[in-house]
Amino acid sequence: MRLEGARVAEQVTDDLINRCNWLNQNRPNSKIIIFRLGNNPEDISYEQRILKNCDKINLKADVVYLDETIKQEKFIQEISGYNEQEEVIGILIFRPLPEHLNEAHIGEVISPHKDIDCMNPVNLKKLFLGELERIAPCTPEAVMELIKYYNIPLKGKRVVVVNRSMVLGKPLALLLLEQDATVTVCHSKTEDLAKITSEADIVITGIGKANYFGKEYFKAGGVVIDVGINFTPEGMCGDVDYESVSDHVSAITPVPGGIGTVTSMILLRHALQKVEQ
Repeated sequence: MRLEGARVAEQVTDDLINRCNWLNQNRPNSKIIIFRLGNNPEDISYEQRILKNCDKINLKADVVYLDETIKQEKFIQEISGYNEQEEVIGILIFRPLPEHLNEAHIGEVISPHKDIDCMNPVNLKKLFLGELERIAPCTPEAVMELIKYYNIPLKGKRVVVVNRSMVLGKPLALLLLEQDATVTVCHSKTEDLAKITSEADIVITGIGKANYFGKEYFKAGGVVIDVGINFTPEGMCGDVDYESVSDHVSAITPVPGGIGTVTSMILLRHALQKVEQ
């Protein structure tokens, strides 16, 4: 089965249109701010999806383009300025940031009430403690939304997440554990990766290597959720070699058309949730 993200996103969109209508009637100047540093193709692709979806639900969005060599102090000043604007209901910073910037410190600068991708430690703490009124980083939450939509069982299932970042792997592992999955987190230094993933019921990949995973990495009849976004001369693709794997497993997300389609809608849901809290 092809796990189409568009079907999941449509379900989220209907709810957001109604909530945004209320917002525009009561706070007509509301908007989100997107910070993009440099010209990373993945960031540009994500930005385009967000802006397209903002138009779809009638939510205003401004993109702040900054040079990737920006000094940390200057970047913090930029963020702080938008923190103080009442009409700004959400702030997003594309990650990962350039190596010279301290991502943890920058996350602390974003107001927890305007943080829509769970960068601020206040929001991270709520996630780690399993509080009900919390958000998770958008991509892990998009994965969970897709799993729920397609009724993929998690209780007691063996799930392997091939990513250990704070943007994807670690928060996703927590969300999966909440649903009683048995979770293994792997990474670039994991030995015998194919042996581990091929024994799992569900494998979620996010390593950023084009078509890296062939069918030998997956159990026959398993479920594959490909979160990777890679750009090659042939176009956008995921971490999984879709053509060789799709007939081997029972369900798989395409790239493009999979998780990325859902992620931008989750982001906008977070922005509206922050206003309503």
